Amino acid sequence: MKYSEFLARKSQVIGMSGFEPLWMPSFLKPFQSSLVEWSIRKGRAALFEGCGLGKTPQSLVWGENVIRHTNKPVLLIAPLGVTAQTLQEANKFGIDAERSKDGTWKQKRIVITNYESLSKFNWTEFGGAICDESQATKNADAKRTAEITEFMRQLPFRLFCSATPAPNDYVELGNSSEALGELGFQDMITRFFKKGTSKDHLGWGRTTYRMMAHAEHDFWRWVCSWARACRKPSDLGFDDAEYILPKLIMKQTTVSARTKKPGCLFDMPADTLEEQREERRRTMPERCEAAAALVADTGKPALVWCHLNPEGDLLTRLIPGAVQVSGKDSDDAKEEAFLAFCSGQIQKLVTKPSLGALGLNFQHCAHQTFFPSHSFELFYQGVRRSWRFGQMKDVVIDIVTSEGESKVLANLQRKNDQAEIMMERLVALMNDHLDVKRNDNFPNPTEAPSWLSGSISSVSVKPNGSAKRKKAAVQDAAAV
Repeated sequence: MKYSEFLARKSQVIGMSGFEPLWMPSFLKPFQSSLVEWSIRKGRAALFEGCGLGKTPQSLVWGENVIRHTNKPVLLIAPLGVTAQTLQEANKFGIDAERSKDGTWKQKRIVITNYESLSKFNWTEFGGAICDESQATKNADAKRTAEITEFMRQLPFRLFCSATPAPNDYVELGNSSEALGELGFQDMITRFFKKGTSKDHLGWGRTTYRMMAHAEHDFWRWVCSWARACRKPSDLGFDDAEYILPKLIMKQTTVSARTKKPGCLFDMPADTLEEQREERRRTMPERCEAAAALVADTGKPALVWCHLNPEGDLLTRLIPGAVQVSGKDSDDAKEEAFLAFCSGQIQKLVTKPSLGALGLNFQHCAHQTFFPSHSFELFYQGVRRSWRFGQMKDVVIDIVTSEGESKVLANLQRKNDQAEIMMERLVALMNDHLDVKRNDNFPNPTEAPSWLSGSISSVSVKPNGSAKRKKAAVQDAAAV
């Protein structure tokens, strides 16, 4: 055996397992067509795209192609509330689809259901499956995550669609990889990361994963073999003319508690997690009153996020005409309220990010209020319900906090800055490897010395790079 053959056998990168596209409609944008064509040829793929880039029509077109290829229906699984909007999108684009909550359907078409109903479906009846807002596999409990993974792994054609994941959140990448039939999460950690422990800002110990320096190039080479990530079309070499975000205006309102902490003459930042929880309970009336005052008399739609049930109850009483969606509501009641808010029947919606921050399109609303928490993902996803491509107005986010929550807000800002930097890195690394893949097709490539090739992954894509070349790289069917 030649040494090159030995290395190829050890590689984690696998080839294409799909088929040639059978139907590519004209309503897809050029960058969307490229991503769909690649994912169809790949067969088992993930698309991590920014909010408003059209993941839903892309997934529907992918599903229609699988139906025509396998002569079987395709199951599209989405979070609660997103299923109704997905069906509306299918009707809008003339794609045959229906919803099912009980595991039955009428024709060979795209069957849309939510993650809670997945156990009612038999994988043998489908030619493929789509996980929309696939970060749900990370947020779900272990039993449901295992259920989703096992269902997906039985099918020959699989697609994961998600808003751009937090680039330092390797749990989502590992879960997606495992469900797609690539490396499992633990295998991914073993091959590319060092496991350790550290203390967070509250002094709590937590498990950390640090990528091994020599493995960075191979890690992103492996991710590029089954996933594509972009925040805007230009990340893939296409024009951003139709995808310009409006301004995001962040405002902070800091309230003072009417009652002081026992033994304190003035408010002090809460340090421990228990102190922060107590601070949130103690300042609830003041924060809710401030949030209500910001949205009550505007005459415009407003999305009011909360974290505690008492917060939601108080906000609903303080804001005239407000409707609350809470965890105790039935699935049908939640979905009905979300759709009523989208259609304008409800102007003020009060809910938790854990219930309404994934996948829903609230771009008709340009005003939100937020109580900060340590979860950057929930904050990011909540903001993106309004601040997304397709939004025509500047979006105002009113962050209402107290003097004692200053460390919570600082931690949220730190995570936001870190995510921005790391996402830039992720896109640059992916484009580097896409360009490397294109170079591999030259008949007589020049081999770079080992001391140089080891540093390729740290070189970012030049802004004036050839858009045509990048586009061709995305469409190329060969694995890296």
